Amino acid sequence: MRSIKQLTEELLALPSASRALLAEKLIESLEFDTDPTIQAAWITEVKERRDRVRDGSVQPIPGEEALAQVRQLLG
Repeated sequence: MRSIKQLTEELLALPSASRALLAEKLIESLEFDTDPTIQAAWITEVKERRDRVRDGSVQPIPGEEALAQVRQLLG
């Protein structure tokens, strides 16, 4: 059986569209104890963001680059 680390490395090697679909499925699989209205709003937002990546109107950036930008803004 693969470790979480091995699985993560394999999944991060997937194309961004595949990772976005996987992220959507993982999020949907979680059980939330949040207000259903808030949960529905987040699901709508996530799907809109996914669609913008898929149609090319938004270019995703690697996670490490995004974190570096956030760290720079906070630093």
